[in-house]
Order: sequence, then C-alpha cells, then structure tokens
Amino acid sequence: MPGAEGVVAERAAGRALRLSPRLLALADALGDIALLTRDAVRVAVRRPPAWRTVVDQLEQIGWRSLSIAGLTALSTGMVLALQLGSFLERFGAKMFVSRILGVSLVREMGPILTALMLGGRVGAGITAELGTMAVTEQIDALRALGASPVRHLVVPRLVAILVMVPVLTVIANLIGILGGLAIATSELQVTADFYVNSLLYGMVIDDVLSGLGKSVFFAYAIGIIACRNGLAVTGGADGVGRATTATVVQASITILVSDFFLTKLFMMLP
Repeated sequence: MPGAEGVVAERAAGRALRLSPRLLALADALGDIALLTRDAVRVAVRRPPAWRTVVDQLEQIGWRSLSIAGLTALSTGMVLALQLGSFLERFGAKMFVSRILGVSLVREMGPILTALMLGGRVGAGITAELGTMAVTEQIDALRALGASPVRHLVVPRLVAILVMVPVLTVIANLIGILGGLAIATSELQVTADFYVNSLLYGMVIDDVLSGLGKSVFFAYAIGIIACRNGLAVTGGADGVGRATTATVVQASITILVSDFFLTKLFMMLP
C-alpha cells in the first residue's frame, strides 16, 4: 500500500496530466494569434488591401452594429441614472448624479458593454464567415491562386474593427449620457444645464482617453480571436458552430479579464 505522500504525488500527477492538454491547447492558440498578428501587420504595411474591401467591412462592423450598441448604452445610462439618483438622494446629493454616471460610462461601462455586444455580433459573424470559407475550401482556392488569405480576408476585418469599435464606444458614451440626462430631468428634477455643467466639471480628458485605449485593445482581441478561430475551422457545419461559440466565449472572457489589468495600467500612467 502506498503511503500518504505517494497518494498525494499520484493525485498531483493525475491532475497535471489532465491539465496538460488544456495548457497545450492554450499555448497553441496564443502562438496562432501571435503569428497571425505578425502576418497581418506585415501585410498591412507592405501590401495593404483594397480600400473597397475595407469600406465594406466598415459598414458591416460599424454601421450595422450602431443600433445594438446605442440601445445597450441608452438603457445602461438610464438605469445608472435612476439607481444612482435614488441612492444619492439619501444624502441630498442627487444633483451630482451626472458626475458619477459620466465617469462610469466613459471609463468602464461604455467600452466594456460595447465590446461585449460587438464580440457577440461581429466576432461570431467573422468566425462564421471565415469558417464557412474554410470548410468549403475557398481559402485553399485563394492560396492555390497565389493570393494571401491574410491580405484579402484578415487585414480588412482587423482594420475595420480597430477603427469602428472606438468610434462606436464614443457614440455609445454620448447616448448613455443623454439617457441619463432624460432620467435626471424627468425623475430626479435636475435641470439640463446643471446636469451638463456638473458632468463637464467632474470629467477630465484622462477619463476619455482611458476608455478609448481600452476600446482599441478590446477591438484587437475580438478581431484576432474571431479571425484565428475562423481560419482554423474543420469538420463542416458542426465545426463552424463550435468555432463561433468559442469566439464569443473567448472574446468575452478576454475583455472582462483584461479590463482589470488595463485599468491598473492607465491608473499608473502619469
């Protein structure tokens, strides 16, 4: 009979064996992302894609996502104003609701919610589109013709999402602030002039830049994860479905986890 130390060692070895495939899969995915990023940057610098392709992606990613980003920001701003106003009223400070609401939206809620919505809509769409092309051998046909899938498929989508996510974040912040203004004037009896002046007094340029900086990183995470998963699809329609689900989950987790470290980073900057 093995001793207590032997049993503990066997259990630890068993856990290590169970974890090793997951660690290897994670390392493989990170390696694919690093290589795809390198290839995309190299292609974008040396042989940028046709502008018409980029413009089409700007429409697909930006314009068609405006409604969901705006609706999410509007409801968030209204709920924040209502909740904060009810809480601050206990201390006689409900007139300052715009300061807290504005900083919360611009620094955190606006970038995160916009990125999560686009991760679900745009990230899943990119993966499904590229995955369908992969399983139907259209990507192999591009390679056979001497064309670069990275140049024609990956770079336009990365450029478009890196441009449109910060733009949609700014629009979402404005819509959320306007939603808070509507609640402040109708429910909290705060005048519009005081709401705006208090917001401008309490917000600094660092708040805006912090939110925009996060949105750029979130955009990169969504785009590169979606493209990598789409290009790696195998197994027909079932593989496309699994890759699409994986993109939404991975992008959402990346956004939520990286937000903490980005917040610490921006707080450390002068």
